[in-house]
Amino acid sequence: MANPEHLEILKQGVEAWNEWRRENPTVTPDLRAAHLEGAFLHTADFRSVNLGRANLSGARLEGAHLGGANLWGANLSRAFLHGADLRASYAERADLGAAVLSATNLGSANLSEARLHGAFLIEAILNGAYLVGADLVGADLRRANLLETNLGRANLSAAALVGANLTKAVTWGTTFGDNDLSKVNGLETVLHVGPSSIGIDTIFKSKGNIPEVFLRGCGVPEDFIAYMRSLARRSIESYKCFISYSSKDDDFVKRLRADLQGQTVHCYFAPEDLKIGDKFRICIDEAIRIHDKVLVILSQNSLKSPWVEKEVETAFEKERRQDNKPVLLPIRLDDAVMQTDQAWAADIRRTRHIGDFSHWKEHDAYQQAFRRLLRDLKAEQAPPSTKLEGAGG
Repeated sequence: MANPEHLEILKQGVEAWNEWRRENPTVTPDLRAAHLEGAFLHTADFRSVNLGRANLSGARLEGAHLGGANLWGANLSRAFLHGADLRASYAERADLGAAVLSATNLGSANLSEARLHGAFLIEAILNGAYLVGADLVGADLRRANLLETNLGRANLSAAALVGANLTKAVTWGTTFGDNDLSKVNGLETVLHVGPSSIGIDTIFKSKGNIPEVFLRGCGVPEDFIAYMRSLARRSIESYKCFISYSSKDDDFVKRLRADLQGQTVHCYFAPEDLKIGDKFRICIDEAIRIHDKVLVILSQNSLKSPWVEKEVETAFEKERRQDNKPVLLPIRLDDAVMQTDQAWAADIRRTRHIGDFSHWKEHDAYQQAFRRLLRDLKAEQAPPSTKLEGAGG
């Protein structure tokens, strides 16, 4: 919670706040979870201020100094940040990870090296913004306006860019990895100051529908460009599946994995037994991100697993970021999910068809259920000339 004294000073107005900051340079203000929606904060000095989870929706932050501010989880929807300074000039770099900036005006804002990992920037206005070196990994930039935005050295890996406008954006050393660029506007007008990185997964995810002039500007060789479209449009019987399960169901999962891989479905075992820790959590989230599907094994064992619950939640989040394209594929080994009152599992029961492997120890029943699962996996595959499944890692 915000420090009441600090909050009271801010309520006296920006002039009083800035004067207090000048007189107390060693104090790090704490405005966590403060309710500042619609507040007039023009030119406010928020350098290194803790604004984590603060509600700044609709706030007037034009010209505000936010260098080094902690904005983790802050709500900046519809906020006015024109000309705001979020440079990494003071203390730590500005951290906007997971912040909500949907429809926010960030025109001309200086976001150099800002951490925007996973930030919600849907329809955000970033015209002319300075995003050099910014961490935009996994950011949701759907329909965002990046007209003339400087994206030099920015990392856009796994960012959602459908409908984004990159007209006359500036790139150099920019990373495009695991992106669908097929529905990005203005790519043919991007100004390439230097070469950028284009991942093979981006080529496949875009099905080769990337302007050749953009690829040349990024430094992609002519020979590869000539071969790219036929390669990307070729039907490849390859899928990447993350298996979420309880280790107590290990016998079934090993059998299923072997059979799926025999059908060219690459599978990753979720390390359900790993101790909870940030590094393990990050590894699992990354594994789910790079796999096409999350196959969750529902049983009386897995319903008790906090790991499985977290993995299902991550799959749901991935679906939301992909315009609700199905990611989660549930199958059950018993009737536990049909009777549970656990919210996440009950939600699966209400909204998804669940494959029935309850008789998996019987050969014929298992084979029938397996064929149905494989058919459902391949049902989303379009005719060979138009659809590619998998990133071709």
